[in-house]
Amino acid sequence: MTDTDTDRDLLAELRSTFLFEGLDDEQLAFVAAHGVEVAFDAGVRVFSEGEPAEHFYVLLDGAVQLLRRVGRDEVVVTETSQRGVYAGATRAFVPSATEQGYMNSLRTTVPSRFFRLDGSAFAELMQRWFPLAVHLLDGLYLGVRSSEATVRQREKLASLGALSAGLAHELNNPAAAGTRAAHQLRGRIAAMRHKLAKLADGRLDGRALAQLVDLQEEAVERLAKAPERSALEAADAEDAVSDWLDAHGVADSWELAPVFVGAGLDVDFLDKVGATLDADFLEGALRWLAYTVETEGLMNEIADATSRISTLVAAVKQYTHMDRAPFQEVDLHAGLDSTVVMLGAKLSGITVVRDYADDLPAVPGYGGELNQVWTNLIANAAEAMDGAGTLTLRTARDGDAVVVEVIDDGPGIPEEVADRVFDAFFTTKPVGVGSGLGLDISKRIVETRHAGRLEFDSRPGRTVFRVRLPSDAAAAAATSAEG
Repeated sequence: MTDTDTDRDLLAELRSTFLFEGLDDEQLAFVAAHGVEVAFDAGVRVFSEGEPAEHFYVLLDGAVQLLRRVGRDEVVVTETSQRGVYAGATRAFVPSATEQGYMNSLRTTVPSRFFRLDGSAFAELMQRWFPLAVHLLDGLYLGVRSSEATVRQREKLASLGALSAGLAHELNNPAAAGTRAAHQLRGRIAAMRHKLAKLADGRLDGRALAQLVDLQEEAVERLAKAPERSALEAADAEDAVSDWLDAHGVADSWELAPVFVGAGLDVDFLDKVGATLDADFLEGALRWLAYTVETEGLMNEIADATSRISTLVAAVKQYTHMDRAPFQEVDLHAGLDSTVVMLGAKLSGITVVRDYADDLPAVPGYGGELNQVWTNLIANAAEAMDGAGTLTLRTARDGDAVVVEVIDDGPGIPEEVADRVFDAFFTTKPVGVGSGLGLDISKRIVETRHAGRLEFDSRPGRTVFRVRLPSDAAAAAATSAEG
């Protein structure tokens, strides 16, 4: 085959691509004269992000991945085998673009052929034949990047603000309960000291005092095992205790009866106290015992409050995946649970049902980003239900994948907008309320970052957002590949 035949074949192949099919013979000849056909084996990095943007590549045959660096990781932006797709020095017509370097990296996934055009030649043909397009494309590029960066930053700040407000609300409740219990505890302990001083002033013999201390220990044990009573059962028990106290001359029985009943102390226990002490000491001893069980109950409240705060802090750590490698084996149930905790204020009035698979394996991926997906899906469901309804979180295995479903019983997604729910900047919320990026970001995280799939089906009374993720590391390896 002669050089002329080779040139003719290259021209025909270039004209068969959507990128060059509109050029006339002179323009196409210019392109062919300033480029060359190149071939690469599978797994070869054609160019790397940040290197000087010297060439413009057009795929003639094969398949490629376009990658973008995010922090210490590299993300697969897109993967395609479509003939005519292009990458590289796409902005060579801007003088500073070459020095700024390639904006992405390109890697082959199978043996591939490209037409490689010098960046300077690409800039010349654009400026010579399409000067208006040069100005429009550069302005559009800068405008879109600026607006997208601004909106995405606003979305992150809005999400952070909502989560911070919700977390502050959740932390305030146990903190206030702990403070209130500590204040009450101080008063009960002071009263206990006062009553104990009166009981131990020498008039009560040592054997009776020792028996009273044993009864105090029994009262504490009964408090820990106090049965749950209905309102009617509690009222009947309080009446019986109140009658006993009145019969033994104890004043203000209506104050002591609820304390004793709440601690699981009944008439039989009071009979033990009455049999141990003379009538002169009975009321003081009973009040001392009442202060004992109240003190124990307040200490339990403080323990519960501090435990709740610790749980919230642990949930925040799990939610953000602090102190962990970004790519790891992710426990989806822990991520869902921590997200529910973080969105506690938004889920007020909504019943959360967890239908978790017992055999769900950990998933290789980015835990913090998956939690962002759960946040977007759960928050959207809560808003759709408007503070009343049932939110179901369901997980299951499906072959070599795991499935997470977020189900709400809200009004559903209108059919006329169903095709646009994943579009960037599309939202059904009032102006100024939502940015329309939540589902777009979620889809990118699931499908681009984790090689999964995000889909939904909706009808009035039931909307399901379904996330499918590969459960084996090999299937997800491309998302963390360094090339």
